Amino acid sequence: MIALSLQSGSNGNCIYVETSDARLLFDAGISGIQAERRLAAHGRDIRRVDAVIISHDHFDHVRCAGIFHRKYGLPIYISRSTLQAAEEYCCLGPIRDIRFFRSGSALQFGRTTVETVATPHDAADGVAFVVAAGKARVGILTDLGHVFRDLPGVVCSLGGVFIESNYDPEMLASGPYPPSLQERIRGPHGHLSNIESAELLRACGHQLEWACLAHLSEQNNRPALALHTHRSIANAGYPLYAASRYEPTGVFKL
Repeated sequence: MIALSLQSGSNGNCIYVETSDARLLFDAGISGIQAERRLAAHGRDIRRVDAVIISHDHFDHVRCAGIFHRKYGLPIYISRSTLQAAEEYCCLGPIRDIRFFRSGSALQFGRTTVETVATPHDAADGVAFVVAAGKARVGILTDLGHVFRDLPGVVCSLGGVFIESNYDPEMLASGPYPPSLQERIRGPHGHLSNIESAELLRACGHQLEWACLAHLSEQNNRPALALHTHRSIANAGYPLYAASRYEPTGVFKL
């Protein structure tokens, strides 16, 4: 199994995972051209992708789902609640191949399973994902709300993970965001901080082969700071990376 982030952050999210029998894109928050070029740089053809799977209705995850479908013929997997919410404020355009799933259910692509994990993030029906193929398991765990009951068990089951590390608490408190937005971010339906993410990996990450910090805030975080916090707290014996808001990562393997 291989995985890479094509982009991660409030300006757009898209992650690619490939197994021996499935090629999957998770979220469609970047343009079709960006996704096509960034996959091509790693020798992958976007037209051979088997599915685009949407985590939730926020603009930075769903805005180009219609383009991915119309331009490249890709089926869109999404929950009914997520599609309904997204269409209220985002012009997705016509999508003629929509395949609905329920949060908490599993999707099957040949021998590859995509487990959907319901999250308490402030979306209509948000989910995180675990992609499983044989013994390899990769988590796509962003927009989590808080460290909910089932989350540690999910992380403990993984070999690799893209994990939300959205903000540094001190930067958030002293930054430009108004108090109401700060409360939303640090509240139970917002995002995980660097510290929360690092503590989660410390408790459950001993079996990981790699971890990539994702969905970093532009205003309230820095990649070097997020990595430093994780190295200090998680005491990871495996490589740590930070996904860029503007460029793809390298390829991570399991």
